[in-house]
Amino acid sequence: MKLKEGIREKNVVVKCGADTFLPFALVFGLCVILLGTISPGGGFQGGVIVASACLLVYLGYGYDTTSKAIKISVLEVNESLGAILYVLLACCGIVFGVRFCENVFYNCGNIGDLISAGTITFMSFSVGYKVLTGIGFLLLLLLSLLGNTDEEEEMEE
Repeated sequence: MKLKEGIREKNVVVKCGADTFLPFALVFGLCVILLGTISPGGGFQGGVIVASACLLVYLGYGYDTTSKAIKISVLEVNESLGAILYVLLACCGIVFGVRFCENVFYNCGNIGDLISAGTITFMSFSVGYKVLTGIGFLLLLLLSLLGNTDEEEEMEE
């Protein structure tokens, strides 16, 4: 179905699928990040799952809506913040007089609690944040290339 010259509307089934699975992808990814130190998973796996939300928005609504909803410049800055946070947490070991990246908050919480792994938990959070912003940035960058070629192909037809 065509709306204007050169712009096509996405299929309603694909939109409904994206709308249905988007909240599940976000919640599941955040749970994997949060519970990564006491269950299988962690920052990297959860970050990739949350970043898949960018792809779901693209599949449901196209590149124009995705680029308006998720700013690529914001993702780029926040990826750097995730890396800085990780380095600061790793330096806590040096501040407390032990090795770089050593777990210095090991006595926080009880076994099985969310923060029972100490510094490792916070490092997993920062890795998850860095990965979700980094993969989201890369996805939007790649989708921008696809978005431009789709528009050029539609214009030629």
